[in-house]
Amino acid sequence: MKIAIHSSKISFSERWIDYCNEKQIPYKIVNCYSSDIIRQLEDCDALMWHFYQANPRDYMFAKQLIYSVQASGKKVFPDFNTCWHFDDKVGQKYLLEAMGAPLVPSYVFYSKTEALQWARNTTYPKVFKLRGGAGSANVRLVKSRRQAFKLIRKAFASGFRRYDPWGGMKERWRKYKLGKSNFGDLAEGLGRFLIKTDFEKIVGKDKGYVYFQDFIEGNSFDIRVKIAADKCWVYKRLNRDNDFRASASDSQVFSPEGVPMEVIETAFAISRKLKLQCVAFDFLLSKEYHPLLLEISYGFGYKDDQHYAYWDSELNWHEERFNPFGWMVESLIESSGK
Repeated sequence: MKIAIHSSKISFSERWIDYCNEKQIPYKIVNCYSSDIIRQLEDCDALMWHFYQANPRDYMFAKQLIYSVQASGKKVFPDFNTCWHFDDKVGQKYLLEAMGAPLVPSYVFYSKTEALQWARNTTYPKVFKLRGGAGSANVRLVKSRRQAFKLIRKAFASGFRRYDPWGGMKERWRKYKLGKSNFGDLAEGLGRFLIKTDFEKIVGKDKGYVYFQDFIEGNSFDIRVKIAADKCWVYKRLNRDNDFRASASDSQVFSPEGVPMEVIETAFAISRKLKLQCVAFDFLLSKEYHPLLLEISYGFGYKDDQHYAYWDSELNWHEERFNPFGWMVESLIESSGK
């Protein structure tokens, strides 16, 4: 089997290439941005492309290319089941509700009148989100009906920038105080108040809908569960200081301690039901200590120290180092039967 790999920085591709070199697996570097990409794939049996949700070029055509190559009979990573809902929280709401997953109660409206009526009668706080965005971007805690009304009216009028300059500046300042950023990064953040990102220029503003989730109290961390090739690993992400958000906090605990096995079992069950090649789940715990799912994503960040131990599909615990990117390559080869 010969695998085509689109190589790009800050992606899984470098790890895939290293693994193929180590195991002497035939592969070929291709350019998915090229007009002749289909011709480039003629002598290959599979395509692997870790596309990025905030890259404007990827946003325009990555899923369409992946689906087309899959329709031709070649194996792909990520495949349709794995990525059609990537960076689409509204799409995930419908999917996870349809599958009976324990999704945090979520609400979407396409009418200002209906949204205002709901906001008038619901309880608070609620969590407001845009359908796209990672690392807690575009996520706000709504503490009152007045705040909800303001967000709803904006959603059905001027809309929201995909990049929130105020939120972005606060995050840059937080990292600067922690010594994880520099003055140049702060200056760039100031510039974002006036200059849109390339991604914003392509996709425009979010408007015409509004999306909320219930706020789940009592959580000082969320649980990130990752699955690839029917193997699972987990860690906790601690909330930012004086903040309810944990994603991208840069404060993790790489230990299963305090993670109920029900979380692991639920993640495996959803992954198998949806036939996902690879997935990261973000869970909170209810007051009764049951898992509640916030969202899912096939693409995720990684650090080598995450890969300290894992569960297999029979829930056996393996306390050893592992390479999930190798698992992705091997599972693709296995699925081809070659």
